[in-house]
Order: sequence, then C-alpha cells, then structure tokens
Amino acid sequence: MSRARLRVLYVVPRRNTFINIDRAILSERFELTEYHQTGPRPHGIELVAKLRRCDVVFAWFASWHSFAALSLARLLGKPSVLVVGGFDTANVADIGYGWQRGGIRQAVSRRTMRLATRLVTNSHSSLTEIEANVGLDPRRATVIYHGLADRFPDGGRHVRDRVALSVGVVRQRNLQRKGHDPFVRAAAHLPDVTFILAGRWRDDAIDLLRGEAGRNVTFTGYLDDAGLDSLFGSAAVYVQASRHEGFGLSLAEAMLAGCVPVVTEAGALPEVVGDVGVTIPTPTPELIAEAVVRALAMGREEGARARARVLEHFPLETRAEALSREVTAAARGERTG
Repeated sequence: MSRARLRVLYVVPRRNTFINIDRAILSERFELTEYHQTGPRPHGIELVAKLRRCDVVFAWFASWHSFAALSLARLLGKPSVLVVGGFDTANVADIGYGWQRGGIRQAVSRRTMRLATRLVTNSHSSLTEIEANVGLDPRRATVIYHGLADRFPDGGRHVRDRVALSVGVVRQRNLQRKGHDPFVRAAAHLPDVTFILAGRWRDDAIDLLRGEAGRNVTFTGYLDDAGLDSLFGSAAVYVQASRHEGFGLSLAEAMLAGCVPVVTEAGALPEVVGDVGVTIPTPTPELIAEAVVRALAMGREEGARARARVLEHFPLETRAEALSREVTAAARGERTG
C-alpha cells in the first residue's frame, strides 16, 4: 500500500499546539480523519464507523480516548501508532501528578500502551519513565523529538525587554507542576524586572496568584498565536520552572525566538536546553530570581545560541519524516520492540 493512499484516523482528546503540528504533518502525507473524545465515554457508533474506514490509527496520549480507539482497533485488525510522554507516563507523587500513581487510570494507560502496534515518545526522559513507571522494555518505544518551523527569522538579533516570561494554562494543578506559583513569587525579588505569565485561566488558581503577585507581574489570560509570538519575540528570558515535563514545547518556541532559557532539572527540560541558559535544581522563588538575573546578564548572544540549538536539534522536517515512517511501518504490521 503506498504511503499517499494510507487512511489515518487521528485520535486526540483536545487540540493544542503540538497536536495541531502533528495533525498538519499527517494531513500533508496521508488521508486524515479525526476522532475527538474528551472523557471516558467513547462515541461508539462514530468511532467504529471511522475505524472501519481507516488503515492506521494514530493517537496522542495513553488515556480514555485512546484506550477505546486502540481496543476496538485491535478487534478490527487495524494497526496503530501511539504517542505518549506526559501525564500518562509520569509518577510525581509529592505533587499528585501522573497516571502511573496507581488505580484505574494506571491500568488504562498501561493497557493502551501495550495495545499499540508502534509506540512513540518525545524525549529520552519519557523513555526512561516508560521503563521505570510503566514497566515496558524501552526498546518498545521510539524517541522522536517535537519539531518546530522557524517563525522567527530575526530571533535573537534585536534589543530585548527586561522581561521574564512563562507560558501555560493557569489552573490549580499547574501551580506546582508548571511552577507558576514560585515563578510569580520570584518577582518580589526583582522589582525592576517585569514577570509575565501568559495562558488561559481555567479555575480559581488565578485568584491565588494575583494575591501573591507584586506590581511587576502581568497575567495576560488567553493569547492567540500572534500574541504569544509577540511575547516570545520581545522577552529577554523564558522561565520553565516545572516539576515535570515530557518535552517543553513552549520552552523550545521561546528559544527559537531568541529568549534565554531558565529551567529546572525536571523531565526533558535539560534535553531541550542542553548547555544553553541557566538550569536550577528546584523551582524555589529565590533560585528562579537568581537564575533570571544570570540569564539577563547573558544577553543576546545567549539568546542566539538558544535559537541555534532549536534549529539544529528540533526541526519540523525531522519529526515529519519520522512520524511518516512510523505510520507506514505500522501499516505494514511492523511492531516496535
């Protein structure tokens, strides 16, 4: 069967940046149909009809939506590619994050990963979690880094605002997981630096953060791509103070735009930044503030190094070709591991 004629069912729980990037990659190379499921209950008639018409299932995350799709795909003899690495492979007990902490969610995610014909993950950190937390042989999964198109041809070459930027959905579970709480509290140590937290407000976490914020903290709420790109292009420093990251796409976008990164040692963040910017062991307000000062002093040359790293290690074309190979191999019945 030729690659161009393959019919791919794209199974996702929601739309976000990296899911949209992969959707565009696959739709350029295959005949693509989408299936969305936001909760545990599958849309049975729709799912079965779409499965019958596809050649390969491509799913993001080992969760309720992909469990339903891959279980039925197995019954119908349809091969599958499953991308994991995030909440589905994580077990960070002290902040209550990750489906590998036990219970029905752990069982669902593990069963889903075992159902997949081919398993893909986005970092070597997530590959380690697949072995340690899920109990799968690491040879069972292929590491394919996220990829980015260059939207910032002048990245790193112009004067930057004295701004520390962080991006993420503002909600209770991200106060510690994404480091939003210590990021906001770090601003009190640097009154001459503007701290910006950009992202949609999902619950009352914004009220807590506003109560802690000084006059030099701005909360933007939801921004469209153009608004985010404007911030990426003007901020001097990007902070990812996470306790867990399967990759860190916003971090990579900021680096591509020429921001100097400040990150923790959590998850895949060291893989993304390499020797660029500043890495701190834990996300305390004091350490974040000290790291922002160091990153500001590094200046545009370090921002240019950040941009060069993303261009070299995370090009969109590399991910596109790798995902295309995975889909084609799955269609031939080739199983990873």
